[in-house]
Amino acid sequence: MHIVVCIKQVPDSSQIRVHPVTNTIMRQGVPTIINPYDLFALEEALRLRDRFALEEKRWLRNPSRGKVTVVTMGPPMAAQALRKALTYGADRAVLVTDRRFAGSDTLATSFALACAIAKIGERFGPPDIIFTGKQTIDGDTAQVGPGIAKRLNIQQLTYIKKVTRIDHLRRSVDVERCLEGGTQFIESKMPCLVTMADGLNTIRRGSIEDSLRAARCSILTWGVADLGVREVDKFGLKGSPTVVKRVFAPTPRAQKSVQLETASKTVGHVADELVAWISSHQPKLADMPLSKSGA
Repeated sequence: MHIVVCIKQVPDSSQIRVHPVTNTIMRQGVPTIINPYDLFALEEALRLRDRFALEEKRWLRNPSRGKVTVVTMGPPMAAQALRKALTYGADRAVLVTDRRFAGSDTLATSFALACAIAKIGERFGPPDIIFTGKQTIDGDTAQVGPGIAKRLNIQQLTYIKKVTRIDHLRRSVDVERCLEGGTQFIESKMPCLVTMADGLNTIRRGSIEDSLRAARCSILTWGVADLGVREVDKFGLKGSPTVVKRVFAPTPRAQKSVQLETASKTVGHVADELVAWISSHQPKLADMPLSKSGA
């Protein structure tokens, strides 16, 4: 089994500051971390690899260990995130970096990552499952994962909380998907792309062996030329139809909340007071007719 996990190095959201003049995020001096949602994806991939190895031991004399490949697109410093993923137990890492990737929006990013995953498949074998986090904490778009699936023309399974079963003979996978009103059970064909929901598994502690291996492991680094793509206008700013105009912090509201006294009052009395207060502070709403139940 070959599993690919897409991760991203992001600034620690608890320490992000916005420049008061340019209204842009100040990244200088802000520590970076692996996107937390991507850690859920990485842990699920490692669990599947380990489970697959145990299942093979039951019926194969010389089982082959599955592989987990982590890939990220970013500046050279993003190699730190890949090396951290190796300490958790990932088998190999690929960094996709090039100045021509700068300024990529979700459309251009998904194109670059899809090209990288296709090349990973050519070099190490086609992936059975591709994992991503459901979204990143810096962009919160949740678009890159589905964009990769569309580029690669494979099934996409979004907001998954657990992979329950893999049938290698039928080339199928069963998953549990988070819904607002409950859980959905889905069976899909492989290869497929899975975006993992949050809070359902905790990344493991890396072993000493994995830490030592990560320290001396060489990370594959690919640029635009290495991907062998002629459509270079689909990367970076040229391939990005959307542009962030500015980033700003919300202005604190000067108006304080108002609490109505409800002790020893009936529901109808409290409702009348609430409507009267709203009408006095929002004159435009006072002139609007109230619809009756069943109207």
